Amino acid sequence: MAMQMQSKPKVHFKQASKVTPLTPPSMVSVATQGKSIFIQIAAYRDPELVPTIRDCLSKAKFPDNLVFSIAWQHSAEDAWDNLDAFTADPRFKIIDINYKDARGACWARNQLQQQYAGEDYTLQLDSHHRFIDGWDQELIAMHDLLKTRGHEKPLITTYAPSYNPSNDPAERILQPWKMNFDRFIPEGAVFFLPAGMDDAVADPMPARFYSAHFAFAAGSFVTEVPHDPEMYFHGEEISIAVRAYTWGYDLFHPNKIIVWHEYTRTNRVKQWDDDAAWHEKNTRSHLRNRTLFEMDGLTKPADFGMMYDFGPERTLADYERYAGISFKRRRAQKYTLEHGVPPNPAPNPDDPTEGYPEEEEAEFTHCIELSAERLVTDDCLFCAVIYEDANGTSLYRHDYTAAELVLHVTKGVHPTVRFDSSFQTSGKPFKWIVWPHSKTNGWLTKMENEIK
Repeated sequence: MAMQMQSKPKVHFKQASKVTPLTPPSMVSVATQGKSIFIQIAAYRDPELVPTIRDCLSKAKFPDNLVFSIAWQHSAEDAWDNLDAFTADPRFKIIDINYKDARGACWARNQLQQQYAGEDYTLQLDSHHRFIDGWDQELIAMHDLLKTRGHEKPLITTYAPSYNPSNDPAERILQPWKMNFDRFIPEGAVFFLPAGMDDAVADPMPARFYSAHFAFAAGSFVTEVPHDPEMYFHGEEISIAVRAYTWGYDLFHPNKIIVWHEYTRTNRVKQWDDDAAWHEKNTRSHLRNRTLFEMDGLTKPADFGMMYDFGPERTLADYERYAGISFKRRRAQKYTLEHGVPPNPAPNPDDPTEGYPEEEEAEFTHCIELSAERLVTDDCLFCAVIYEDANGTSLYRHDYTAAELVLHVTKGVHPTVRFDSSFQTSGKPFKWIVWPHSKTNGWLTKMENEIK
């Protein structure tokens, strides 16, 4: 089914610890005063939303040039979640969404992107941030500097350093962060980790990866690389990174702090806490991400949806060479693993595997996630996790004891049991089986599914 932009829900119209801007005054153009910024904020029952908006406005050099698009996913139970102060402000486009109708972060971001009206720049944020003084002027100056250096379409993005709302500004990290490769997870998405940037870095640093909570680019980025509403959460950032690169965007980490981001969200409700079917959305999202990259033998269908596919300026292979990552092999080059600054060294045309560590060619990894209430009971003795080939031959089996099952339960309103499997095999498994065994009734209902 071809994916289209989703229909819209109803639309209703302290001084920080100082971080000295490093941009020389000569780089700040007078034209900055007339440049508009389309600010995208997807918020879910977040008590930090209003403080974030107020800090964003108060720290901007030109607050009248800001246009806010907010996907306001909220509950009447949350007395603190009130945007009445902004509804009459012409700078705000607030999409009023009952939290029960929310479908995940990427869906919400897709909704708010539909409010874009040709602003000069766009800044994507989460709903829990703090800002430096003159953050808007700094970002525009950094973007324009990169353009003068030959980067036609700069994309400034990173995992921003952290702050703690309960002890702010004392616990703000005062070092810029970058994003390093961590690993391929069993479902196929790439995970990253934040890392401190060397103090000697004088310019924005070339980057491999994209952060969904801090990304600044020309406004056209909204229409060229919109968020795929069929994605749920994991896979969002690596897919946007590659799609942006193939649209001709050059990715950079800022060499100075622009914003801080809250990572803990302690004792806060997340969308997946309220959504009993979140794991089904998550499973479909992982499949869509693997299909985009044609991993595990998948072939991308013609009706995948051009709006959410790769761009026309560069290819997936171009990104893999630039970043030192092979999606089909789920591998990263040694230079990438050692966090070298991209682009990666040019590959040997006679040996495309050069630079990649030795790998076990028969290694297979996969993740199964099922509702905990179906598996964790007082009567459970053990649960068998089995992988079979197309002929029904068992390739792998592990029996999880009742005590082991408890250790694999995720927290939340709707807990699940997660089975991460990794084993050697001469061929790709055809299906998985999860088969619980009880003390009183023996083998219970067998759950199974083909691996696609």
